[in-house]
Formats: sequence, structure tokens, C-alpha cells
Amino acid sequence: MSERRRALLVFNGIGLIASAIASGWLYFFFLLGAVDLWPFVTDLPATIPGDRRAWNMAHLEGITNGTMLIAIGAAGGYLRLGERAQSWLFWAAIAFGWLFTLPAIANAVFGTRGLEFGGGPFPGDVTINNLIFLAGWPAMIGVHIAIVLLLWGAWQHYRHRGDAV
Repeated sequence: MSERRRALLVFNGIGLIASAIASGWLYFFFLLGAVDLWPFVTDLPATIPGDRRAWNMAHLEGITNGTMLIAIGAAGGYLRLGERAQSWLFWAAIAFGWLFTLPAIANAVFGTRGLEFGGGPFPGDVTINNLIFLAGWPAMIGVHIAIVLLLWGAWQHYRHRGDAV
């Protein structure tokens, strides 16, 4: 994988981890029901919407997807892929990284789940739920494309090494 694509994957991974930090602060304030940053600010009432599960998910999506993009960037030297496959892998990884993370944050903020078109058995605004649901499709397709290309690229690298095990 090209050095530029690898660098951009690492950069986006760090951006996703930064989003995890931001959602983690909101999660923290949600749990406390207040902004409490002693000794600077103490017990400033804060009403943050959502539920514990949603904020946990939002926080962990950023950590997980950010780490995954950094890992793909770091492992890019062990992938043997043509130019077109590299491009597909890069954009698929960017799509799943951000489009799994940002909708999870939106779910926490809006009290939706985004798991089923029309909302299914879950509460929350149906229009927002549907937008979040639709945003999940490029991510779901992207993660499957990325995994296939990662496996193929790693196998091709191994096959062409020529070294004994």
C-alpha cells in the first residue's frame, strides 16, 4: 500500500480516536448528570440526552475503528495489492471507520438505534433513525470489502516473499 494512503489511514484513525475522546467526555457528563471538572468547574448541571448503552457504543466505536485504521495503515507494508485494490481498500476503510462511528454518536444524541428502517421496536425520531440506518449501508459494505482485500493482500505478500517459514 502506498505510503500516502497509509499515512492518511493513520491520520483518520487518530481523528476517530479524537472523536472517541469527545464522545467519552459527553458519556462522562451524561453519567454524572453534570459537568464536574474539579477544581475548575464543579456540579454544573447538564442534561445530555441518550442512554448509557448508546454512549458506551459511541465511545467504543471511535476507539475500535480508529485503532483498526491505524492498524491497516501500519500493516500496509505487508499487503500486496494493485493500485485499484489499494484505492478500494483505502476508501472502504475510511467509509466503515467514520460511518460506523459518527452514526453511533448520533444515536446517542438523538436516542435512536439506526438498526432498522422505520425504527423497528426502538424509540426515537423515525426520520433521524432512518438517516442513521442509511448511513450504515456504506459502512457495512465497506467493512466486508476491506476484510476481503486485507486477507487477499496479506496472502499475496506472504506468497511472494519466497522465504522459508
